[in-house]
Amino acid sequence: MSGVTVPLVLAVALAGGLGAAARFVVDGAVRARTAQALPVATMLVNVTGSLVIGLLNGAAQWHGLGPTWLVVAATGFCGGYTTFSTAMIETVRLAQSDEWRWAVANALGTLALCVAAAAAGVGMMWAVR
Repeated sequence: MSGVTVPLVLAVALAGGLGAAARFVVDGAVRARTAQALPVATMLVNVTGSLVIGLLNGAAQWHGLGPTWLVVAATGFCGGYTTFSTAMIETVRLAQSDEWRWAVANALGTLALCVAAAAAGVGMMWAVR
């Protein structure tokens, strides 16, 4: 990638908007089906987004996905789709409600699952190289 250009910025912005819309749909669908203290909708969004970022990075490393597409898809779409700030706000709210076990499970679970999902995505792309 030679540098930041207006078309690249617009592509990242558009992809980010699509990612945010996808998050809205997924989050709403999961929340409509679950009712528990642990915010599984946000966790699912972050874990699946991390998996996609891992897949994209593996595709860039071993399958020729160009850096421009990587930036648009990973930074744009996945950046709009994932929401770590919401995960941490939900963790704070759980702690404020004296739901300490759920707060710790949310913070550490999100971290561990997202790192594992990203690694799995890279590993899957390595396996099919």
